[in-house]
Amino acid sequence: MRICALLPLLASGLALAGAARAELWGYVDGAGVAHVAARPLNSRYSLVLGTPSAEQGRVPGKQDGSQGLLTWLEFAPEVKSVQPWLREAARRHGVDMELLKAIITVESGFKADAVSPRGAVGLMQIMAPAEQAARLLDPRANVHAGAAQLARLIKRFGRIDVALAAWNAGEGRVARHGGQMPPIPETQAHVHLVLELYWALLQRSLPAQARQLRIHSS
Repeated sequence: MRICALLPLLASGLALAGAARAELWGYVDGAGVAHVAARPLNSRYSLVLGTPSAEQGRVPGKQDGSQGLLTWLEFAPEVKSVQPWLREAARRHGVDMELLKAIITVESGFKADAVSPRGAVGLMQIMAPAEQAARLLDPRANVHAGAAQLARLIKRFGRIDVALAAWNAGEGRVARHGGQMPPIPETQAHVHLVLELYWALLQRSLPAQARQLRIHSS
């Protein structure tokens, strides 16, 4: 599914997921490694995506914090090393490359050897039986497996936001809510972060004339 086909789905996803207040905090350390989290873990973290509260504020005219993360995603060696697999998976499975990149950023921060406490593995944090986990630590295998799974979820649920909710909370839970976004704050926040970053990446990749596109909620 290419960018032009994804835009209507993204628009509806942003409108619905935007109801959940979500933030992405991060910083890039001296070694060029990006650190991202859903909240500021220490004083080095600054707001990357989300709406700053009144006490946090932001100096008028100051560049948006997302630009630092977007620049890191463009030049970081660990991101560049995965680019060939992202392009390959996007072509093979019909999922936009920027969407894959947004998911990986939020899920693992492009750490190919990441393993969550729940056992999610690799770049896209895929849940798999123990005998398959080692294979999914390979970046190419992980990206292809994740892209195939995401393509299937988008086809099943018909919307990016709901597909991402199923990715985070499980297909069964989404199905039990009639194929709609479940009322789970953690899942809603996760979906919102991925969609916000995806849109920011699209704004960089779309042709200049398409950057005038405006998304309106109904």
